[in-house]
Amino acid sequence: MTSRGPGAMTPRRRALLLLALAALLGALAAASVRRREAALGRALGPQVRVLVTRRPVPAGAGAASSRPLLRAVPRRYAPPDAVASAVQLAGARTAVALPAGSVLTASVLRADAAAAPELALAPGERAAEVLAHGDPRAIAPGARVDVLVTREGDGARAGRTVLALEDVEVLASRPAPRDAADPGGGARVVASLRVRMRDAVYLAAAQAFARDLRLLVRAPGDRTAGGAGFSVDQRLR
Repeated sequence: MTSRGPGAMTPRRRALLLLALAALLGALAAASVRRREAALGRALGPQVRVLVTRRPVPAGAGAASSRPLLRAVPRRYAPPDAVASAVQLAGARTAVALPAGSVLTASVLRADAAAAPELALAPGERAAEVLAHGDPRAIAPGARVDVLVTREGDGARAGRTVLALEDVEVLASRPAPRDAADPGGGARVVASLRVRMRDAVYLAAAQAFARDLRLLVRAPGDRTAGGAGFSVDQRLR
């Protein structure tokens, strides 16, 4: 029979030590998961609610027939003109066919019995549709607007707002739902603008990368130009 000294490791002491080590490792793993979840939440940003179709919808069908449901998605992945209220679907029909699970947006809806007007475009011109902040009452077909594009800062540099386009004709427009996540942003409008091909490509890209697009209505008869490219940096905080 062997005797153990006062500092010998007994089976009971070894088991307690292993349990304490396991608890410590578990706490460290849980803390690491919480940090990763918090970092992922900060990267994705706040969530917004959007209406999603529950069943396929053919083109021209009533939008409400899809029996849409509200779903929370990260704001950065939600379409900028996503519809968030079933009230906005009253009398609206889908302009294109939508599969089940599609996010309902202002750009795929049209008013019931509304006919799309013929657009008289010259060679080289395009009708570029944008979702932007602006007064839907003033941004009407025939109005002329300037387009402001605001880019987000990257942490090292301040954001910037630039006068991207001047004296652009509005071909068609309709009100867009307000952004629930940006209550101070003001009214929004979906507008079809008469632009050259290069400007149409720029506007399509800006709709994806820019933080904000804004349409400034010109006074009747004001055709002045020369300010395109003027920009203002936002202060870093």
